[in-house]
Amino acid sequence: MVIAGLNVLESLDLTLSVASHLQAVTADLGLPFIFKASFDKANRSSIGSYRGPGLKQGLAMLAEVKRTLNVPIATDLHEIDQAEPVAAVADLVQIPAFLCRQTDLVVAAARATHAAGGWLHVKKAQFLAPWDCKNIIAKAREAAPGLGVILCERGSSFGYNNLVVDMLGIPEMQRLGVPVTIDATHAVQLPGADPRTQGGSTGGRREGVPVIAKAAVATGADGVFLEFYPDPDSALCDAASCLPLADAAGLLAALKAIRVAVQV
Repeated sequence: MVIAGLNVLESLDLTLSVASHLQAVTADLGLPFIFKASFDKANRSSIGSYRGPGLKQGLAMLAEVKRTLNVPIATDLHEIDQAEPVAAVADLVQIPAFLCRQTDLVVAAARATHAAGGWLHVKKAQFLAPWDCKNIIAKAREAAPGLGVILCERGSSFGYNNLVVDMLGIPEMQRLGVPVTIDATHAVQLPGADPRTQGGSTGGRREGVPVIAKAAVATGADGVFLEFYPDPDSALCDAASCLPLADAAGLLAALKAIRVAVQV
């Protein structure tokens, strides 16, 4: 499964262009595709950083992408009262890593997502052990029995301003009975350490995204989460971590080949 798109919504034209390109690439490779983009980045390092168009306008943009391209949508939410409107548009409702232990948010998202017939995609917090995710699954399933839950590995805090990915965590989370994806984009972040803004935003190591994605697929991850941009350095959010859109076809072809090889 490929969950891919933009970090945050900017314009409808850009969103449609990126989604259309990724849809064509994944169709050529025969890979299931879910388009991802955030309507709000509520955890930016600086209060002055670009956050996105907001709930109402952002969901309208995502609904337009869904109608125009007939693709499933993934987006994240941050507040309890966002659960129902987000689940009405998104096929994959995502809970950000920092919020995965917020019981009321998990319960609200689980109930709204299940009622709408979607899946819940929960990112493992940077401070959680893989096996501790059992409590997240229990909360979601108790709130909405039968709900489809997917966990996402996105790195663990390693000292200050750094993340590392323990590949052994992927099979550990799979043992909890749910699919597990790898967010290779956010796993290469350097939180609060962008030298261009003197700590006013998050830095990253773009060249590490393919490394982590390939390693995770070789480990047996059930899906990949990747963010792209036509010219990454001009992206309004997480520019240091997203990949050039032109690289999508080559990377996804390589990941598919690895997946086939490890399944033999």
